[in-house]
Amino acid sequence: MKRENWGSRFGFIMAAAGSAIGLGNIWKFPYLAGSEGGGAFLLVYLFFMVTIGFCIMAAEIAMGRRTQQSPVGAFLSLGGKGWVIFGYLATIAAFIILSYYSVVGGWTIAYFVKTLTGGLATTDAVTHGDNFGALISSPIEPIIYHGVFMALTILIVLKGVNSGIEKASEVLMPLLFALMIIMVIRAVTLPGAMEGIKFFLQPNWDQFDMGTVSAAMGQAFFSLSLGMGAIITYGSYVSKSDRIPGSAGYIVTLDTSIAFLAGMMILPAVFAFNVDPGAGPGLTFITLPAIFEQMWAGTFFQAAFFLMLAIAALTSAISLLNNPVSYLEDNHGMNRQTATIIVGVGIFLLGVPSSLAMGVWGDVSFFGKDFFSLCEFLTDKLLLPIGGIAVSVMAGWVAYPLIVEELTNKGTAQFAYLPVWSFVCRIFAPLAILYILVSGLLV
Repeated sequence: MKRENWGSRFGFIMAAAGSAIGLGNIWKFPYLAGSEGGGAFLLVYLFFMVTIGFCIMAAEIAMGRRTQQSPVGAFLSLGGKGWVIFGYLATIAAFIILSYYSVVGGWTIAYFVKTLTGGLATTDAVTHGDNFGALISSPIEPIIYHGVFMALTILIVLKGVNSGIEKASEVLMPLLFALMIIMVIRAVTLPGAMEGIKFFLQPNWDQFDMGTVSAAMGQAFFSLSLGMGAIITYGSYVSKSDRIPGSAGYIVTLDTSIAFLAGMMILPAVFAFNVDPGAGPGLTFITLPAIFEQMWAGTFFQAAFFLMLAIAALTSAISLLNNPVSYLEDNHGMNRQTATIIVGVGIFLLGVPSSLAMGVWGDVSFFGKDFFSLCEFLTDKLLLPIGGIAVSVMAGWVAYPLIVEELTNKGTAQFAYLPVWSFVCRIFAPLAILYILVSGLLV
């Protein structure tokens, strides 16, 4: 059966950018910038995005296009049987990540609904904290929203690459950017917002240390959806005439732009209302709703914010689900509809204990961690860094001539960045990601 291709380069870039742009860009990047020295963190983050981020992104796209396969087939084709384990690990990582990511995606839908129905209409952060705690600890409500989020993801992937993923991405990504621009304009025009802008853009070298470097490196790697096979799978649908380095550059630029806009949206707002910019993930579901309620037209902006979060989560979820679905299509001859339903239902069921771990199963421990934390540890601390190292070694050493053929379209397209790309893939990226792996396990 002939493999589907993206209908256009724009469609691929929107889909791949959607895969990369997720909740980590919008809720994690601003509080990391807030706690790691503002502009100092931003500069280091940009360095790692244009080195590790761009180079591994290009490598994953090239691996997918070269083999026309999802990760299992790609690693097998390029490296032989000894490498196929890394394809399986990437596919398993995508499955596990989406199981708990969907739970959090469900929270964003829940907060969007609660905003529209007046359930968040209070300026008291303590009350918002209680409300958030009540939502995530409920044995029923978050599972319902987790189911809604997975149902939306399944419906899009069910329709295929062109009619489902590409068309959805071409609508959702521009909508995400439009919502972010509206939110940024509102944030920077708040009284006192300038302090937040200065904090974000001016480096604070007093706070700069190896922790800043480590945080920026990790954020650059994880925010691009690298190491989990999603980009390899998307790359397998790329036309042979497209220029991979240019596409990778656009994707990294869009991902970085969203993170930058998130910082310009959230940090001016928290400074305007004298809130701790390093408040952590609670900033999103506890602190920001209290801030929105103090703004003019706060309900509108709060609804826009949580809709934006839900869109960012959904575009990433689509790529995560597509990875194991593509594996079943490629390696077991299963049709997309059957594969999507089987994988989607399996992911939903695996997400249920992650949701319950926030409440009634909170005391159930696995190696000292609740189920949600265990899934997060297995993927973020182990599987993704291992996948990133495997991709860089595969592209930089094992299949280097074949990958270079893809990056240069068999020598017909110039890639001036090739010497830098080679050094990063062969030396810098494996060592940097190994540092992420080791430091993550030692924390």
